[in-house]
Amino acid sequence: MPGRHPTSHAVRIFLGACCLLSACGTVPDARGIVQYQVQGDAIMKPLTATPGDPARGRIVVAGRDGNCLLCHAIPETGERFMGNVAPPLSRVATRLTNGQLRLRVVDPTRINREVAMPAYYRTDALDGVADAYRAKPILTAQQIEDVVAYLSTLR
Repeated sequence: MPGRHPTSHAVRIFLGACCLLSACGTVPDARGIVQYQVQGDAIMKPLTATPGDPARGRIVVAGRDGNCLLCHAIPETGERFMGNVAPPLSRVATRLTNGQLRLRVVDPTRINREVAMPAYYRTDALDGVADAYRAKPILTAQQIEDVVAYLSTLR
């Protein structure tokens, strides 16, 4: 077409995708961090457009990325060694919504300022963070959604 730039179609697709992601609240900032909004005691909107996967979430919960079993007992994982310094997470989905679970993983200090659990996604105003890890979340937005998906199966 005369007068039409050859990349205009690609640009329109990119901008359309950004608008779609923006509507879902999943557009990352310059550091790759998705901004989220806390409503009461929950983050209602998922951090990703891709739904969480419970199988991947179980791997994060039981593995070194999340290291949740260091403090929490979750017999459903099938792991032998579990912590007992934090509340057990069996049946947690009967007590908390996905939005409430999401906030507790993203930033548990929003619920309890004295909690020892780390903020797995919040990056600002944290104390005692080594320079190499400053401004970087412990888990990715997708890992957060995967963990929420796994925890939501614990009924």
